[in-house]
Amino acid sequence: MKQSTKLMLDIVMAAVIPILILRYLTEPLGAPMAYVVAALVPVGWVFADLFLITKRFNFITSYIGLSAIIRGALAFWFVDGVLFAIKDTASYIFATLLFGGMLLVGRPILQYFMAQALNPDTVDKETALNDLFRERNIYRALVIGTWIIVVTNILTGIANFWLNWVIVVAPFGTEAFNLQVAQVNAITRVALTFPDLISLSAAIWIVYRALFKQLPSEEGKSQFESDFWDLVRLKQAQHQELPSSSGS
Repeated sequence: MKQSTKLMLDIVMAAVIPILILRYLTEPLGAPMAYVVAALVPVGWVFADLFLITKRFNFITSYIGLSAIIRGALAFWFVDGVLFAIKDTASYIFATLLFGGMLLVGRPILQYFMAQALNPDTVDKETALNDLFRERNIYRALVIGTWIIVVTNILTGIANFWLNWVIVVAPFGTEAFNLQVAQVNAITRVALTFPDLISLSAAIWIVYRALFKQLPSEEGKSQFESDFWDLVRLKQAQHQELPSSSGS
């Protein structure tokens, strides 16, 4: 599936369909049932994607799946007011605690995202990549990139909490509550995805830049024209040549 198609489906399933359910099915289903159905549609889409479309289970999909489980469980926590705003911000709180906690123990979580993207499919590649991640400049880039994601999550989480707090003021279980949830979702489920995408893209770019700075270039080629793993092998070959060169 093309990335653009996948992104469009994510927006439709996470925002458009739940909003339509809240707006048009609240009366026939009843406010509480319509709210639960709308809340579970994005969760169901995540699991359909993991089990039927992506069919790949790794660190990234495990993180997405765990986030979906948390959202699904919280769908049955029937609250309003400040508690609802906190509940709707739970995914941001979870991401902040996870990414920030891993930073505190010296294991920037962006490292695992990068490893998944670079796909070291052999033990030798995995060892080489871990060696690169331990180099000072690359580790620093991983820390900076992870902090960018943490700070973005905090800021978007605050925005999400505030919007829910000031917009969703009706009691739970009423038609007004569902309409207000639909209103806030129309803002947060679309607008707040862009800071997340931008911060993740910036973090990945910082790490890629640091990685390629530590790698050599193939003769007659720009680094970005070469396969990443070819450059890693070239770096290893140059490193192995150093002792013999110094000995001669």
